Amino acid sequence: MIKVVAKGKLKTGVKIEEYLKLARELVAESRKEKGCIAYALHQEINDPTIVTMLEEWVDEEALKQHGTSEHVERIVPELRKLREGIEVNIYKEVE
Repeated sequence: MIKVVAKGKLKTGVKIEEYLKLARELVAESRKEKGCIAYALHQEINDPTIVTMLEEWVDEEALKQHGTSEHVERIVPELRKLREGIEVNIYKEVE
């Protein structure tokens, strides 16, 4: 199983709801993908301009396919425009 933690900070002046609307669409479409175990959007309690996607995939191939999906290629560039940056960490379970 592969887990992804993608944490981003919105640019100053960005309307949070504008970002969340796009991110919710990404979540909804990603959850339909083969190999997606979980895909959720989280917002920092003390700083709502920090948003994090927590993802679980059956394997690296499923994550690779996700990265080339139509909705990722369409939505992620729009999300990038609204963020200062993002930190993405990909984990595999240690047995």
